[in-house]
Amino acid sequence: MRTVEVAEVLKLADEHVREGRFQRSLALLAALSCIPAGLEVSYEHYRGSYGNSVMYTPVVLSGALAAAGIAGFFSKSAAQGLMRWTGYVTIADCLTGFGFHIRGIYRKPGNWRVPVINMVMGPPIFAPLLFGVSAYLAVVASYLRREDETDWLPRAATRDHWRHRLPGSGDHEQISWKQDLREGRFQKHMAVAAAASSFFSGFEAWYSHYKNRFQYKVQWTPLIVSPLLMVAALMTLRSRWAGHKLLPAVSAVAVANGTIGFAYHARGVLRRPGGLKLPLYNVMYGPPIFAPLLFAACGALGLLASLLRREPAALKQRKRMVSR
Repeated sequence: MRTVEVAEVLKLADEHVREGRFQRSLALLAALSCIPAGLEVSYEHYRGSYGNSVMYTPVVLSGALAAAGIAGFFSKSAAQGLMRWTGYVTIADCLTGFGFHIRGIYRKPGNWRVPVINMVMGPPIFAPLLFGVSAYLAVVASYLRREDETDWLPRAATRDHWRHRLPGSGDHEQISWKQDLREGRFQKHMAVAAAASSFFSGFEAWYSHYKNRFQYKVQWTPLIVSPLLMVAALMTLRSRWAGHKLLPAVSAVAVANGTIGFAYHARGVLRRPGGLKLPLYNVMYGPPIFAPLLFAACGALGLLASLLRREPAALKQRKRMVSR
């Protein structure tokens, strides 16, 4: 593919994201991101011997969400129905799992009087919320427009609008967060998601590397990049410049850092006794092989946020409603 053709493809992709017409792409991204998250939770709960039946739910839901995301890639109705509600159920399950992990830490000797030791040695406290990022992407994707969908005229915002009288106009659409999602105006919303997921992933990296006593200097890098990504994402809430300049730069570093971390974790698994001869055992008890990819996904959220348009200010929103 020539350079000119690549530039045209990138320009078209940027237009689709800015206009909220990337439902299929985001549905596929949600499906792919929940696969490593599901594998991660599967072997983490295997270590816990699935002592509680609720530990099976994220394993089942990860597969269901992956299937729903793939179905949403091919079908608009599946995206707006199956994928959306599977995402909502998965988010509820992740919040429930977060409560169970807090309880698990509390039940360890000393409970919250020795928080560092119990958080390091107990269940990973933010892992359920990190898994919820995939479900969040699926829910957001379900409200977007598809890449080949074109609205020749805007939807009617009230029942008595002249657009609503035309044949095939469909239901009216109130000016709300749903309309902002459909039109790609949710940069601040996505920036908050990137900041939150970066915090969860950075915290996971801290206690995982703390167990290893930071044997390698490279283990400090996600603890440096994660706060930088959080700051850049939160600055995006106030600064348009941060959203379009600072956030994509830091997000790209996070993606690169997560990719390099995945290579280190894979090497750590291979260096264990038996290597590839005992793949399941070494993946189970070696470094969490998919955790760095989840950190790279946080950077991907930041990159996506940098391409989106900003939500309208409250005053402009009210003026738009009055004018309609």
